[in-house]
Amino acid sequence: QVQLVESGGGLVQAGGSLRLSCAASGLTFSSADMGWYRQAPGKERDFVARINWMSGSIFYADSVKGRFTISRDNAKNTVYLQMNSLKPEDTAIYFCNAHTFRMYWGEGTQVTVSS
Repeated sequence: QVQLVESGGGLVQAGGSLRLSCAASGLTFSSADMGWYRQAPGKERDFVARINWMSGSIFYADSVKGRFTISRDNAKNTVYLQMNSLKPEDTAIYFCNAHTFRMYWGEGTQVTVSS
């Protein structure tokens, strides 16, 4: 059974930083594309960042480029999202995503950025 468990969310002031972690189990982590998505209240779930398992290629949403950094540690089966220069519009539930032959989702972690 695949499990993705996010942690590291919380309340932070604008301009601050947070580091999200997603611990994966039940899948071959090193062969999974890993990503982060977010969903703000009343809005759809949006792509944030992704890191490819084979090439290591990284992709970001335009809204977070230069502020967020995705990374992975295959030895720990964990993917991270370092978020700097946070803005109130970054407030959302952040979901971890794993893509192998199918998509898997974590339950999310709340990030709230106060102005």
